[in-house]
Amino acid sequence: MPPSFRLGLIGAGRMGRTHLRAFAGSERVTVTAIAEVSEQARRAVEPSGAALYPGIGPMLDGAALDGVLITAPSDQHGAIISEVAARGLPILCEKPCGVTAAQTRAAAEAAAAAGVPFQVAYWRRYVPMLGELRERMAAGELGTVHLVTCYQWDLEPPSAAFRAHSGGILIDMGVHEFDQLRWLTGQDITGLSAVASGLVPGGLGEPPDQAPDVDSAQVIAELSGGGTGFISLGRYHPAGDMARAEAFGTRGTVRCDFLDPAEGERAQLEAVRRQAESFAAFARGGPCEGATGADAIAALEAAEQAGAAIRVAGGTRQ
Repeated sequence: MPPSFRLGLIGAGRMGRTHLRAFAGSERVTVTAIAEVSEQARRAVEPSGAALYPGIGPMLDGAALDGVLITAPSDQHGAIISEVAARGLPILCEKPCGVTAAQTRAAAEAAAAAGVPFQVAYWRRYVPMLGELRERMAAGELGTVHLVTCYQWDLEPPSAAFRAHSGGILIDMGVHEFDQLRWLTGQDITGLSAVASGLVPGGLGEPPDQAPDVDSAQVIAELSGGGTGFISLGRYHPAGDMARAEAFGTRGTVRCDFLDPAEGERAQLEAVRRQAESFAAFARGGPCEGATGADAIAALEAAEQAGAAIRVAGGTRQ
């Protein structure tokens, strides 16, 4: 077995710490350095044993790394990718890789120009039951698939500070489902309609005026192969974070409750670990088994189209 892949982590916030938990016990991937501007956040990850740096430049100058994992706020992804790519390091970037398709396209072009391996962290692709569903549909076991549904409902809304950098529910949450729908079906999204409900009055994490958001959105997607996708997003699920997918075919129906509140984040952590180990193999010359820059662009284009559909339909409903 090759030596453990040395990852530099950029961003020690919620997602950065999630990745650190996921990698615990991995023999293939180790976070050996962390860049984080917040002293409080750096203190929170001291137990990891990784070398801590107050900025990206000092980490890239001072640490011996095999690749970089970007978990900074979404609207900072593009600039960070350009900086890391210029150093010639392979990049695994948390989704959505920017908050617009244009930002993601520019980031992917920067990585390609530098000739570095570049992958976007859509961890659903590493959930075994979803991979099995994808294979069964591709093999025709479910017959003609008329509908694929993807649900993601969180325990509660994020903070206002998070919303201000996330791009809103369709980008922060929705891109997972748009990517998952394309990956599961092997089809492109050719048309969208959507409705949304506004912020819950007096709810948690109300965003500032400059970052409008909603607390739930429902999207119907037309697929290039003739089927339909339904995506349901919400931020009030008192039982806990949940995500599931279901496929309805002429020969059978399959439901995958892959993120179950009763099991917490176990499925996510296991998939995030598999993803990082797959990225390490890709960075060392293997094939890219995860989401590419083109996949991330497609997910954000769908999110933007859904947002436009909501605006055309007359905004949100309370």
